[in-house]
Amino acid sequence: MLCNGMNILDVYTDKAPSVQNILDLFSGEWSSSLPLHFDMKTTPGSANLFEDPRIDYVEKVFGGFKGKRILELGPLEAGHSYMLHQKGAAQIIAVESNSRAFMKSLCIKEILGLNKLKLLYGDFRAYFQKSCECFDIVIASGVLCHVTDPLQLIKQLSYSSDNLYISTHYYDPEVIQARFDLHSKFGELETVEINGSYYQSIEYFYDGALNWNGFCGGSAPSSRWLTRYSILEYLKANGYNNIDISHESKNHPYGPCFSVCAKRC
Repeated sequence: MLCNGMNILDVYTDKAPSVQNILDLFSGEWSSSLPLHFDMKTTPGSANLFEDPRIDYVEKVFGGFKGKRILELGPLEAGHSYMLHQKGAAQIIAVESNSRAFMKSLCIKEILGLNKLKLLYGDFRAYFQKSCECFDIVIASGVLCHVTDPLQLIKQLSYSSDNLYISTHYYDPEVIQARFDLHSKFGELETVEINGSYYQSIEYFYDGALNWNGFCGGSAPSSRWLTRYSILEYLKANGYNNIDISHESKNHPYGPCFSVCAKRC
């Protein structure tokens, strides 16, 4: 039975086939906007993920994507997948656990002919439990702050590549406590000890964001954010001795964030 009182005949269209018809299947749910020269509209999409300068930054730090096998976690709507494809990646394996994001990515793959992109539907944490594949680069953009055990994710990433890109929000107590719109979304700061070192994280609650069909956070009602120090120190503890930081902002609407390229060398 279809929900919201829909009739099965409502899923048909009498419009002539078009790319816009495909995008409109998810009208009101898109997070990212397509480049203007495509002359296609994703609503209410505003994030510039198909022309993201962060991916240009990663390309520069890691010496290009051409001919490389890349693992991408949480492709969302395949904006970064598209950029990696355009920049010459030999293969992109993208793992997405949100079924609607997965289907949007499939639409983009079809529309833009991304034949080097392989989309997998499932949880990347479960993927790591079954896969021992190694990749030239792992792209983890906007996922570390959306899991319930971010330290475990960094450990899993460390088995997959010597080259990691992480773009994430992090917890800064001074910044968050000064933000009336943010501080109520957080729990209590907790500290864990691993091999003699201490790392801090805090629970973050999604609250009303869970009511939007275009929600693109984690798969639980809350996640955990690490502190900036904890992210960098745990990367070092897992052998990443060359760390480059860029695109850092403490004034981002959703909280402090940065980009990190971590290399073993």
